[in-house]
Amino acid sequence: MGRRVDPERVARKREQITLEAGRLFSTRGYERTSVADIAHAAGVSPASVFYYFSDKAAVFRAIFERDLPAAEALVAAHAHTETPVAAILDVLSALARDAADPGASGMLVELLRRVEHDPELVAVVTRTAEVLTGGLAALVEQGIAAGDIDPSLDPAAAAAWLQAIVDATYLNARPGHSPLVELRRTVTGYLTPPLPEGDPQHD
Repeated sequence: MGRRVDPERVARKREQITLEAGRLFSTRGYERTSVADIAHAAGVSPASVFYYFSDKAAVFRAIFERDLPAAEALVAAHAHTETPVAAILDVLSALARDAADPGASGMLVELLRRVEHDPELVAVVTRTAEVLTGGLAALVEQGIAAGDIDPSLDPAAAAAWLQAIVDATYLNARPGHSPLVELRRTVTGYLTPPLPEGDPQHD
């Protein structure tokens, strides 16, 4: 009779390897990080890495596979809000929370490089983006209906643009400096309905 596999132990070990790999990929880059490097950082053998993952590309994908359930939970938590603008700001702040991490921009650069070579990675990232786009678009639509968001905005296009703003925080954030104040100011200005003609604050 074979040894019984403990799913919780497998999940913990996969998570440990994934976290260490993410740190290495973000600082050294994908190509300059070997499976042996990942194994050493995680305190396991290279053979153990291959037990949990089919190859190095699968380890890299695992970093972004963790984003999907997190995105689903984030969208679900704000789906029934009565304050859509505040909910949008909360969602985007959560997405940009790690932008100040010194390795954040490096990881985004590596992602952009890897999507050209890994269709499975594209599928993972696309699915997460679809979940976020759908959730944000619904919030934008609610805000338009409530008169709190510029009615000229197309909800789906606005949702995609909001995600682009989050991506920009990762590409441009200074290590150790949170971009959340700038993010919230930018998003608020983008969503706010224009002042009516004749309003003394219009000009």
